[in-house]
Amino acid sequence: MEEQVELVGRAFVDHYYLLFDTNRLSLASLYQPTSLLTFEGQKIQGGDDIALKFNQLPFDHCKHFITTIDCQPSSFTGGILVFVSGNLQLAGEEHQLKFSQMFHLIPTLEGSFFVQNDIFRLNYG
Repeated sequence: MEEQVELVGRAFVDHYYLLFDTNRLSLASLYQPTSLLTFEGQKIQGGDDIALKFNQLPFDHCKHFITTIDCQPSSFTGGILVFVSGNLQLAGEEHQLKFSQMFHLIPTLEGSFFVQNDIFRLNYG
């Protein structure tokens, strides 16, 4: 069970940040109408609104560099908690920004997962 949680969590992280860095609008497919994002303290609900938020960020291109991925099974049957830390490089910027992000993944009837909860913070200092 623990190996499966790690495999799914790590595969999700690879997929998520690839989409974020190359086609942010496609992230909407990872969320459902009940999904909730807290982005730097701002709460946004629903896949379309979450994707809109990502698409309205004040930069066109970025690259995520993942430092750590921690995964745990959640109390929701088959659910997975994923905590990520790393660096974010914005196009044209000299310095990388440190960030942390937490995902609560919930299994779907089709056998995949969606993001129920997503919390993102830049880490200053």
